[in-house]
Amino acid sequence: MAFDEGLATRIRDLLADRLDVAEKRMFGGLAFLVNGHLACGVRHDELMVRLPAEEHEAALGEAGAKPFDMTGRPMKGWVVIDAAALAEDDDLRRWVGRGVAFAGELPPK
Repeated sequence: MAFDEGLATRIRDLLADRLDVAEKRMFGGLAFLVNGHLACGVRHDELMVRLPAEEHEAALGEAGAKPFDMTGRPMKGWVVIDAAALAEDDDLRRWVGRGVAFAGELPPK
């Protein structure tokens, strides 16, 4: 599984104070789960973020965002953020925070 370890480390640093976060290798990369629910992950040098379905289309209009598509069918509620749009820590913090907030609203598994 190939993923950007540097990006994964930056995400780990953002989530270090949370006791409800776990890591799991999936999607050919590394996923971060909150209470057992996928929140975000790293695949290659991109960030995958899980969002509420109603925020999906608006998120695609943001810089660096594109649909998450591994099979030819984009996954609703998931976006991929390219590496260039994550160069600033504030941008990474914002995207990771959105995924963590959504996953945190779901009932624990």
